[in-house]
Amino acid sequence: MSIYTAYPLYRVLLRRVAVVAFGLLALPVILFRTDRARFYSYLHRVWLKTSDQPVWMAQSEAAADDFF
Repeated sequence: MSIYTAYPLYRVLLRRVAVVAFGLLALPVILFRTDRARFYSYLHRVWLKTSDQPVWMAQSEAAADDFF
């Protein structure tokens, strides 16, 4: 049992469509900025989010299975 709520599939898909659209729309502007890595890192975190659990916590829990 998890204390975090998993998002329904439609919400995950809508989030990912929004990330792709926003990334493509921002591409001409962000190409000339020095902080583009931070921007696309943020979009990657949004892409990975499938519940109200923080992405870093979900990734650390998944990595624990690799070691034990």
